[in-house]
Amino acid sequence: MMSAQPSLMPFPARLRTSLTIDPLLLTLALALLLGGFIILASASVAVSDAAVGNPFFYLERQAVAAALGIAAGAICLFIPMQMWRTLGPLLLLLAFALLIVVLLPGVGHTVNGSTRWLRVGFMNLQVSEPARLALILCLASYLVRHNKSLRERFAGFARPMLILSFACALLLAEPDFGAAIVLLATSLAMLFVAGARFRDFFAFFGAAVLAMATLAITSPYRLKRLTGFMDPWADPFNSGFQLTQSLIAIGRGEWFGVGLGDSVQKLFYLPEAHTDFVFAVFAEEFGLLGVLLLIAVFALLLWRIANLAHRAAQAERFYEAYVAIGLGTWLGLQAFINIGVNMGLLPTKGLTLPLISYGRSSMIITMIAIAILLRIHHELATDAAPSNRRRKSKSKSKSKNVSRTGTRKRA
Repeated sequence: MMSAQPSLMPFPARLRTSLTIDPLLLTLALALLLGGFIILASASVAVSDAAVGNPFFYLERQAVAAALGIAAGAICLFIPMQMWRTLGPLLLLLAFALLIVVLLPGVGHTVNGSTRWLRVGFMNLQVSEPARLALILCLASYLVRHNKSLRERFAGFARPMLILSFACALLLAEPDFGAAIVLLATSLAMLFVAGARFRDFFAFFGAAVLAMATLAITSPYRLKRLTGFMDPWADPFNSGFQLTQSLIAIGRGEWFGVGLGDSVQKLFYLPEAHTDFVFAVFAEEFGLLGVLLLIAVFALLLWRIANLAHRAAQAERFYEAYVAIGLGTWLGLQAFINIGVNMGLLPTKGLTLPLISYGRSSMIITMIAIAILLRIHHELATDAAPSNRRRKSKSKSKSKNVSRTGTRKRA
């Protein structure tokens, strides 16, 4: 009777288990989140006041999204990675359901000519965000189950790429060119790390680049954006207006910036100052030194995620390693593209700066991604603890045996 009692409460006991959190990863994520609130409050104050008469309207909505993301992330901290791996097929169905439903007439919500959102309660859900996360988790499961086929046969490489190409086609139908590029590049990075053959990888990579270039060139709208990016000063009041205003903001920042809240470009000169071009406002107010600090925080975050993936691979937890690689590539690539767009190095893509730009869907999904990374660290630390204890006990027993042998010899 007494021996059967512990088995009656497995779930509460599991909840009582203390989590081993990566302090550096959590600190970097919180630094970006809290710093992002300050940057967003400054960048959105004018447009918020003009739109609804509340200077902190967008900040308040972003804070609610962050709270939802933290709550969802807290739940994900208690979900074992094995469960995500098992749910791979369902996650794939969920991703395609979201990407297809948003294109149905009367269902998707259109803003600025793009149908990317679904109305969910009090907010608009940008379907590319949860779909990308679901596809990364599903692809990681495939890479573990079919790793031998991926390394040895073209079919092992082609199967996931056909599925991901269809997902990219749905994203382009919205249209969401930036999300399609991020998804494709992230998937290729995961396949490359998993051991895809060079000829398969580069053949598809070349075909994808050619297809994207053809699509951009054959579309007058995208071609105009590309030519405007190459020489924004040729048409500074039309196609190059947004980029020229961004460059003016960055230039005004000089070394130390004009000071928090003193940006001029956010006063209706720079369009989308609180979303796509929040980095330009940050550069204007904090200068080059502030920009270098922000980039350094992102670089440290990506290094920590890469280190997590390396430790997972060393522990032969390859699913966790592929997930970490995918999430790190996604966050790093999105930050790189956003900063590159603001600096005029890349054409405009409409991608947010993770944890900083205004975007409630992006905020919630990014917080969930960080929670999954923290869960991977917890499981690695939990697995390492018993092995460390076993090694210590073995070393202690060996030392005891040696001391006893030495005592006998002296006797």
